Amino acid sequence: MMTAPDELSASMEDYLEAIFHIVAHKQAARAKDIARTLGVNNSSVTGALRSLSEKGYINYAPYDVITLTPKGQRYAEDVVRRHEALMDFFTKVLCVEEIEASEAACKMEHAVSRPILDRLIRFVEFIEICPRGGDSLIDGFRTHCSGNDSLDRCHRSIANCLADLHRKQRALQDDAPAPVSLTALAAEQRGQIVRIKGTGGISQRLADMRITPGCVLEVLQVDRETGNLDVKVRGYRLNLSLEQAARIDVEPC
Repeated sequence: MMTAPDELSASMEDYLEAIFHIVAHKQAARAKDIARTLGVNNSSVTGALRSLSEKGYINYAPYDVITLTPKGQRYAEDVVRRHEALMDFFTKVLCVEEIEASEAACKMEHAVSRPILDRLIRFVEFIEICPRGGDSLIDGFRTHCSGNDSLDRCHRSIANCLADLHRKQRALQDDAPAPVSLTALAAEQRGQIVRIKGTGGISQRLADMRITPGCVLEVLQVDRETGNLDVKVRGYRLNLSLEQAARIDVEPC
């Protein structure tokens, strides 16, 4: 498949994605790290690194550490986002096991278009926060896929769904959760962004990623020593300092 001048082949995207993850973990990457991650030989890595360097995606010199240029960082973030969005759809909506989901995401991430990706992300958000959906809908789908469905079970599920919907409606009317700072959320908690305070810095970065009020954000991990948060939103994985997280107000969901 032909690629546009500013696009990379699937193989080059794999290299860029590997460098992104290694740099995130070690601050810089070496050729041997990349070879080990991708399961390729050193000569293949050297050729790929030279090509990425010539195109302006990485900072590279033989026997030196490898880092991403701003251009490479943006491209790598987009590749990782595609992978994460597909993973979320496969695991959270289709109930596919993580290993199989990851293998499929690796193959599909190079071909999925931005409009389709954005629609997948919005659908996962909708399923997670919609009063008619949520965990009960996903659990019902999982049961259906296992072949354990029956007419009686369907009737019970409908009744439970209606009762759950009424409870959520009363909660929204009588005791809607007040917005809190993102720093108040714990690991594995989700929140819908209500406002992003201030301008510049993290506010501008989020705006560039089209992360705006209404997007659903999930806290993946909280660093107990620094208080920094690893979060996922719109398929992006971000590491936020306490100061940055404090500028984001969310409504727990």
